[in-house]
Amino acid sequence: MRVYKFQLKPNKEQENKLLKTLNLCRFTYNKLLEELNNQTKIDRNKIQHKIVELKKNFPELKTVHSKTLQYENYRLFANLKGLSKTKNKRKVGKLRFKGYKWFKTFVMNQTGYKLIKTNKHYDKLKISKIGLINIRQHRKIEGNIKGIIIKKKVISWEAHIITDAKYQIKKGIDEIGIDVGVLNFLHTSNNEIINNPLYMNKELDKLKIIHRKISGTKKGSNNRKKKINSLLKIWEVIDNQKKDFFHKVSTHLVNNSKFIAVEKLNIKSMTKNKKKNHFYNHRNILDSSWGMFLQMLKFKAESAGIEYVEVNPKNTSKMCCKCGKLQDMPTNIRLYKCNSCNNIIDRDYNASINILAKGKGLAFVGEEWLHSLMNQEAITSTPKVLGYV
Repeated sequence: MRVYKFQLKPNKEQENKLLKTLNLCRFTYNKLLEELNNQTKIDRNKIQHKIVELKKNFPELKTVHSKTLQYENYRLFANLKGLSKTKNKRKVGKLRFKGYKWFKTFVMNQTGYKLIKTNKHYDKLKISKIGLINIRQHRKIEGNIKGIIIKKKVISWEAHIITDAKYQIKKGIDEIGIDVGVLNFLHTSNNEIINNPLYMNKELDKLKIIHRKISGTKKGSNNRKKKINSLLKIWEVIDNQKKDFFHKVSTHLVNNSKFIAVEKLNIKSMTKNKKKNHFYNHRNILDSSWGMFLQMLKFKAESAGIEYVEVNPKNTSKMCCKCGKLQDMPTNIRLYKCNSCNNIIDRDYNASINILAKGKGLAFVGEEWLHSLMNQEAITSTPKVLGYV
């Protein structure tokens, strides 16, 4: 399946209908969850049949497409399945009822929608019981449409169009190791550097001001709601900036590679580490969102038929890429100077070469394989800095 995301531009009347649909879907979900909690033995068909009774007792539900309401039963059992998997790892509670404005999406699968080309700035998306909504279709859709997800964001609406087309992306010829960081977002074994934009860090002053304003308002007041909405808008912009940056970087790496090795990072434990330093504080680690980026990179690599390997990060920064000797490397030291072979190299570049070697299954890097990969002039050459910010 492939998903296309397009911006919707509903008018005021259509937006009210969309909000009403979200609220009725939330109402249906809560009623189905109530039926689930009352059952001693779970009967999925009986719970789905509850929708028919709800339509009789609450005629407003007839203003929502039938397939959309039926999907709430699927959503309920998908959440239940996810909860049961989580219980194996840690102690969790039970499914909760959804409060007002907690529902952000509703789904139309198989029927109830139609995409209409107009050859103008905006095309039209026909949604059953709501009408023709302006949609900005900025690229061509491949494959047959199988369903549409309507999503409410803080400052906009989105249509996620699901098709049966395969995600296609071209791969390259290089074999690379990738070392992610804070000062540089990543450094590859090809000596490419991509700077870290740290989008949240750039908006930190705005976030602090709004948080102070929120703390000075009364809980439940309209003024507080306005300030919270302003805060959410900033976070949405930051999230969009990150995703755009990750897509550009991951596509570049995939288009130039046939083998990718990365570190298998335990980001949660890294942010729990109480030891503070100037370079790797917890906020910057979270702002870098390595987990989101690596997940995106893995998906694109596998879609392109690239071998994607995760390696143990132990000693990748401490090991010399030429002789394999270990030495301590505090994070404030940015240049690796080997005490054994006098190799001088950027610490992130050194780590990326070690990551690639581990991905290829080498015990240490100082083998003939290293000499076929690069020579001394390549190691000491000026890195290529790529800009995607």
